[in-house]
Amino acid sequence: MEFDIMARASTWADAAELAKRLEAGGFSGMLMTEGSQVPWMVIAAAAMAAPSLHFSTGIAVAFPRSPMMSAQIAWELARNTQGRFRLGLGSQVKAHIVRRYASQFDRPAPQMKDYLKAVRACLKAFRREGPLQHEGEYYNLSLLPDQWTPSGHDHEDVKIDISAVGPYMIKVAGELADGIHVHPMHSMPYIDNRVLPGLAEGAAKAGRAPAEIDLIVPVMAIPGDSLEEQATATLKAKTQIGFYGATPNYAFQFEDLGYHGMRDTLRDHMRSGDMEALVALIDDEMLNQFALPARWDDMADKLIARYKGKAARLVMYHAEESIRENPANMDKWCEIARAVRAA
Repeated sequence: MEFDIMARASTWADAAELAKRLEAGGFSGMLMTEGSQVPWMVIAAAAMAAPSLHFSTGIAVAFPRSPMMSAQIAWELARNTQGRFRLGLGSQVKAHIVRRYASQFDRPAPQMKDYLKAVRACLKAFRREGPLQHEGEYYNLSLLPDQWTPSGHDHEDVKIDISAVGPYMIKVAGELADGIHVHPMHSMPYIDNRVLPGLAEGAAKAGRAPAEIDLIVPVMAIPGDSLEEQATATLKAKTQIGFYGATPNYAFQFEDLGYHGMRDTLRDHMRSGDMEALVALIDDEMLNQFALPARWDDMADKLIARYKGKAARLVMYHAEESIRENPANMDKWCEIARAVRAA
């Protein structure tokens, strides 16, 4: 398994400095989110500073961008990182797409399926494998004069991954994507009983082997040699579980594990603003389903035991924050990275 870190909004200089330290310490790569800033420039800055790290968007919001724009950005980053870039796309939710981005949002899984096909049509045209031609339910592309076609390079097999939670989007990933970004709020029963079978079903539709699809898995790891040392990361994980769990899209995960009605209770606390009550609902049993508490010396072994043979890349969801809060944690995370990659 490869071992990455999720990096959030920062300056180019900070991203470059973090990349250098991660590369020296044995990490595989960096996953850049898209929230308060776009991911492209910090990836470029980090890639220049750390020429062996791999980079991905985890995720870039697809629907506000033309498929042509996403393909062009991915093509350029693949060229300049010597193939060490993967384009990770996600649908986001309707409120953000419509009210924050002023863009179209219909049925997210069919729209993402058409978007993926459109991006691949652009990349095919960039490779000079034929004229640009894509006619879909949402996207139509048919014009790419020579003077507007990007130059070829040695890294034209650009990997495209999508985030997926529900069954339809998981099948889309199995049919069309190179990898799937599993949601950070996941249990192993969810991966075993929903993600892997859904990917296999989608892959079969396209005549592919499920093993061709990489699982990219963010982990809410909670390292620390005492409950006191784990306290900050535990609170963050419980808050994140409560936040995600309060939305309808994740209710089935609670039901699958026997936590009936949990989503409605979390939603009520979220609406009332009672975050203390929301966090209190996430007991130790539930925390261990969706997160991974462990002593520093045990974390690598626990990650390997849980994910080896299933995940292609592990992404540490809160590691950057723990390093910023305590710089001494960098060496500990690097030791875990080396152990996981060597397993």
